[in-house]
Amino acid sequence: MMATGTDIIDLFRSLQWLGLCVAAFLTGSIPFGLLIARAKGIDLRAVGSRNIGATNVLRSVGKLPALFTLLADIFKGTIFVAFGRYLVVGVTVEGVIGLCAILGHIFSIFLAFKGGKGVATALGVFLIYTPLAWGLAIVTWLVSAFVTRYSSLAALIAFVLLPLYIYILDRSIVKVIVGVVVTLVIFFKHRDNIRRLLNGTEKKIGQKTI
Repeated sequence: MMATGTDIIDLFRSLQWLGLCVAAFLTGSIPFGLLIARAKGIDLRAVGSRNIGATNVLRSVGKLPALFTLLADIFKGTIFVAFGRYLVVGVTVEGVIGLCAILGHIFSIFLAFKGGKGVATALGVFLIYTPLAWGLAIVTWLVSAFVTRYSSLAALIAFVLLPLYIYILDRSIVKVIVGVVVTLVIFFKHRDNIRRLLNGTEKKIGQKTI
C-alpha cells in the first residue's frame, strides 16, 4: 500500500516529537552543578548532601556558583518545551517533553543514570508549560523557604500545591496529570530529605557543610 501525504506528515511529526524528547533528555542529563563546582576544585558528589543541585552548590561552593547552577538547571527544563510550543505539538507532547527533561536530570546518562532531584528543571518546564501556575508555585516556594529555612520542604510544599494551581488557572486535565506525575517524581527523589525533616537532621538554607 502506498503511503499517503497524511501518513508522511504523521510520520514526520512523530519523528519530530521523538527528537524533541530525546534532545530534552540529553540536555537534562548535563550535570551543570557538578561541572560548575568542579571548576572550583570541588566534587559535589563527595561533599554535603552529595547532590548535584543548586542547594548543595550553595552550601559547598558559594552563592554565585549556586545561582549559575539554578539558572542552568531551569534552562534545561525550558528550552525544548519552548521548542515544542513553537512547533505546536500540543499540551500532551509538551508535557512528555518536559518530563523527559526532568528524568534526564534525575537519571543522567553522563552520571551512570544518577543525578539530581529535579526541582529546578521541573520549574523550568512549568515556566513554559503553565506560566501562571508556575508563578504561584515560585511564590509558594520562596515564602515557604523564607519561613521554614528548608529548601527541600519549600520545594515539597510548592509541588504538592502545583496541580491545584494548574487546575484553578488552566482547567486542563492533561496539564494537571503532568503536574501530579512530576510531583510524585519530586517526592520520590526527596524521600531521604523527608526522613531527615521528620527526625530533625535536615540542613537549613545557607547552613555550611562540615
